[in-house]
Amino acid sequence: MVKGKPYQKELFRLQGELVKLQEWVRSEGQRLVVIFEGRDAAGKGSTIKRVAEYLNPRVARIVALPVPTERQRTQWYFQRYVEHLPAAGEIVLFDRSWYNRAGVERVMGFCTQEEYTRFLHQCPIFERLLVEDGVLLRKYWFSVSDVEQEKRFRARLEDPMRSWKLSAMDLESITRWEDYSRAKDQMLVHTDIPEVPWYEVESEDKRAARINMISHLLSTIPYGEVRQTPLEIPERPPATGYRRPPRTQRSHVPDVAATLRD
Repeated sequence: MVKGKPYQKELFRLQGELVKLQEWVRSEGQRLVVIFEGRDAAGKGSTIKRVAEYLNPRVARIVALPVPTERQRTQWYFQRYVEHLPAAGEIVLFDRSWYNRAGVERVMGFCTQEEYTRFLHQCPIFERLLVEDGVLLRKYWFSVSDVEQEKRFRARLEDPMRSWKLSAMDLESITRWEDYSRAKDQMLVHTDIPEVPWYEVESEDKRAARINMISHLLSTIPYGEVRQTPLEIPERPPATGYRRPPRTQRSHVPDVAATLRD
């Protein structure tokens, strides 16, 4: 296991590089898409949190789509994802993506065999079109063992602050472990293409997974440091006689923090 202090130091360094990457994407008008896929409780969400922690939400945003609506079910499958793709100078982090069709939809029977087969055919074409149009597309698969997954499920179940992360659908992945494994293998056969390869992240150790994934992402993009215009805090001008209205005119949040002060 990666130890706490070395982990925090290296993570902070990498997050500094992510900020440089963000500024490069913004100044160069690049479009970056990063897909996070993998087993339930494999560490996708916590890694995305560290990636986005110091980034500007106007530049980098997280996309985690809910179950499609009835209208969306009648659209071209990729359509609802297309509207979330980045414009120039933006980064999009997909917390699960169009690969739902090759995973949970396939295993749980939420799509037909015809829809599944069509996805495997269209997905590489769709991704090649994105790359040809200049989108920087990276795909990461977070891999975790069945033993570690169950351990994390139990930890979530017992923690009231994280129990919301656990759903009945997540628990299905325990009884359908081999089904999900076969679905993943089939997905890789069809979608691990030279233009947009899959990168597998071993995530038994969450800290190591975060460091490895962020480091790898940075290594695949030829970003550079962007020169910033120096900023100076101006001197405050002389007062002109403004007086703040009495506080009694407005409601104020009670100062419950007063009990915590020395």
